[in-house]
Amino acid sequence: MRNESNFDDSSEDSGVSITENIEESRSRLPWSLLIAIATTATILFLCSSLRHALFQSTAFDLGIFDQAIYLISQNQTPFSSLMQMHILGDHAAVIYYPLAWLYKIYPDVHWLFLVQAVALSLGAWPSWSLARLASLNPEQSRAIAFIYLLYPVVFNINLFDFHPEVIALPALLAAILAARLNKILWFSAAILLILSCKAVLSLTVAAMGLWLLLCEKKQRCGAIALVLGVAWFVIASQKIIPFFSGSEVAGVGRYSYLGKSVLEIIINLILKPQLILGKLFSFDTFKYIFLLSLPLFWGLLPFSSKIGMRYLLPLLPALPTLAINILSDLPFQRSLAYQYSVPIIPFLLLAVISKSTPVNSAQSTPPYSHQGGKVGDENVELGLQMNSVFPWKISQFPQFWRGMQLPKAMIIWSLIIFLFLGEYKDFFLYLNRLDTWQATREAIAQIQPQSSILTDNRLAPHFAHRPIVKLLSQISPQTDLAEFKYILLNQRHPWPDTEKIGNNLATQLQNTPQFQLTYQKNQVLLFKRIAD
Repeated sequence: MRNESNFDDSSEDSGVSITENIEESRSRLPWSLLIAIATTATILFLCSSLRHALFQSTAFDLGIFDQAIYLISQNQTPFSSLMQMHILGDHAAVIYYPLAWLYKIYPDVHWLFLVQAVALSLGAWPSWSLARLASLNPEQSRAIAFIYLLYPVVFNINLFDFHPEVIALPALLAAILAARLNKILWFSAAILLILSCKAVLSLTVAAMGLWLLLCEKKQRCGAIALVLGVAWFVIASQKIIPFFSGSEVAGVGRYSYLGKSVLEIIINLILKPQLILGKLFSFDTFKYIFLLSLPLFWGLLPFSSKIGMRYLLPLLPALPTLAINILSDLPFQRSLAYQYSVPIIPFLLLAVISKSTPVNSAQSTPPYSHQGGKVGDENVELGLQMNSVFPWKISQFPQFWRGMQLPKAMIIWSLIIFLFLGEYKDFFLYLNRLDTWQATREAIAQIQPQSSILTDNRLAPHFAHRPIVKLLSQISPQTDLAEFKYILLNQRHPWPDTEKIGNNLATQLQNTPQFQLTYQKNQVLLFKRIAD
C-alpha cells in the first residue's frame, strides 16, 4: 500500500499530461541552467586551452585530428604523418570535413577546444528536457542537468585533447528526445551526426534502435537507428577503414585473443563465449562499472523488490560500448580519464530518469513506467525528492537513502564524486614542468611554418599545421633524418616512452655535421638541418 497522504498535491507540476510535458520539453531552459551551461562551456574551453598552452596536450590524439582538419581546410589530402594513413582509415569519422570549415575562417586548434567545450556542455539541455518530458518537476530536472555537467567523464574527456565523439554525446540525448517526441527528421539528423563522429558508435546506434523498437515502442525511429547503425558498421569496418588504412580496423589489435579481424571476433564471441568469462567477471571490470555508475548509484540500485528492474532497460544501448571497454586488453579503456565511456553516459541518465518517472505520468513511451496512483509534491522538502515519485512507501527506506533523493543532495553528491574522480588534479603536475616553458616557446619561435619536424608526443600538437610532423616513437636507428628540417627535444621533461630515444638522438645529432644545434636552454634543444 502506498501512503497517499505523502503524494496528494494540487500544484501545477503534478499529473502533467503528455501534451504539457512535450511543451515543457520544448520550452526555454531556466536561466539558472542556461548560466550553468555557459559557465561550464567557458571553464572547459579555458582548461583545455591552458593545458595546450602549457605544452601538456599530446599528438595522440590532438595532433592527429588537428593536422587532418587543417589539411582538409587547405584542400590537401588529410594524410596523417603521425599515423601514416589517411585520416578516414582511423575511425571513418567524416565529421572532420565540416569541422574544417572553421579552419577556413582561421586555422587554429582552439576551434576544436571550443567545439568540444560547447558540445559537452550542451548535453545538459536534452538531459533537462528528457527529465521534464518524463514528468519530473523543475527542481528534479535541473538536478539531472547539473549531475550531467558534474559527471567526471565530461570534464576528463575535455581535458584529454580533442575527440570527435564528444559531439555525439549531446546528439545521443537529443536523438532520444526526438524519438520520444516523434520528431522523425530531427531524430534522423541526430543519428547521422552520431555516425559521422566515429565508426564504433554505429554499434551504440544499432543497439539504441533495438531498444526503441522493443522497449519504447517507437517503430519508425527504432527501425531507422537499427538499419543505419548496422549499415554504417558494415560499410565503415569492411570498406572505408580498410580502403584508407590498408589494414583491419585499428582497434582489432586490442582483442587479439578473440581474433584477427572484426568478423572473426564476432564469430568467436558467439561460438566461444568462454574466452571472455575471465574478463567479464574480473575485479577490473567490477571496479570500472562501480566508478562509472558512482555519480548515479543512488538512482540505479533497486532499493525495493516492488519496483522491479524495468527502469534499467534504457541501459541496453550502452551494452556494446561497455562490452568493448571490458573486453579490451588495454586498461585505459576502462578509465574515466579517457573518451571510451562517453556513449554510456546518456543511458545512465535515462535509467535514473526512468526510475524517477511519476507513476501517473501520461507518457506513451516507456512500457517499463508504472501504472496507476497519484503523485504530488505538496511537501516542499519531500516533494522535491526523487524518492517522492517512486511507487513505494518512503517509510520503507532508511533516512539516508531518502536524503540522497533530494535534488540538492544529488548535486552535492555529484560534486563530491567529481572532486575524487576529476582529472583537474593534473594541473598540479603541469606546474612541475613550467621550468622549461619559456625555453620551449623560444625554440618554437625559431621554427619556420610548414617545415618538417621531428619531436615528442607533448610538443607535436604545436606543429600540426604542416604536412610532416613525426614523433620520436616513429623513428629507428635506420631512419633517414634528412626528411626533417628541424628536430626539437626536451630532455628535462621528455615523453616517458621515448626518453631514451631522445637522449640517444641528441648525442647522435651533436656529432652529425648535417645538423646544427641552433638553440639550447634548460635542456631544450633545437637542431636544424643545414641546407645541402
